[in-house]
Amino acid sequence: MSRPIIAPAGQEPADRTGLAGDAVRRIMHVASALRHHQDLDIAALGLTPAVARALYQLDPDRPLPARELADQLRCDRSNVTGLVDKLEQAGLVERRVDPNDRRQKTLVVTDAGRRMRERVHLVLSDSRLLTPLNTEELAALRDLVWKVSDGGCPEDCGPTGPA
Repeated sequence: MSRPIIAPAGQEPADRTGLAGDAVRRIMHVASALRHHQDLDIAALGLTPAVARALYQLDPDRPLPARELADQLRCDRSNVTGLVDKLEQAGLVERRVDPNDRRQKTLVVTDAGRRMRERVHLVLSDSRLLTPLNTEELAALRDLVWKVSDGGCPEDCGPTGPA
């Protein structure tokens, strides 16, 4: 018989370590639920989560070499090639010769890519799980999450935007 990941209501741990562990498990549960909803909504846009994340990382106003996108996504350049191929096939990104270095290609977000990127941003900002919270609770949650993320995650911990 498996143990529940999250303690049932009314059975809160009394010690600090138990409270912190329960909080972490609950945060992970919420993160998993958010990711599930995002993945479904991204699929409805005709994208995979990886392709949507790549598009989201591109700045529509600043062409970017694929190697820099790989750095931003913290993945191997060979993985980015496949993602960019999919973005290009969908008409969301174009590979263009870099005017400063003709040996290099940059990724340019197309007009269709800009529109899709806005839709991806809306999906990644979806707050339906927070609907039950009133304004004060939402502000308190935001402040607590900010306090924890700012104090425990250096800049190189991951992207600052939604993933």
